[in-house]
Amino acid sequence: MENGFYLWGPVERPAASHLIIESDRVEGTAVFDRKYDQIGTIKRLLIEKVSGRVVFVDVTFGGFLGIGSRHVTIPWEKLTYDKELEGYCTDLTEAQVRGAATLYGDKGALPDQTRQQDMSDYWNNLPK
Repeated sequence: MENGFYLWGPVERPAASHLIIESDRVEGTAVFDRKYDQIGTIKRLLIEKVSGRVVFVDVTFGGFLGIGSRHVTIPWEKLTYDKELEGYCTDLTEAQVRGAATLYGDKGALPDQTRQQDMSDYWNNLPK
């Protein structure tokens, strides 16, 4: 490029790195295990009200067309974005995920302090 005019060849520009992403673009994104098998899909982000920080994600597993699916609440910090997979990866095992406490109770009951504490305790004392 010279004087603002394109002269020859492709212009190489670094890939745009998005440091911020809208929540609706995260919702519906696949979650993969350490073998790169899809184990779930992000349903929603759970945000700490005062700080505005994403603390947990509600991930759905199994089921077909929403029937028979199970919701598991995973700490946001347990996920990392993989550009090639265009999804989030985790080192959690299937057993750890299946044993996780969920934030929402039966039939989507709103969480209470006890359920939130159970969930935090589980992730802070993660079984191997």
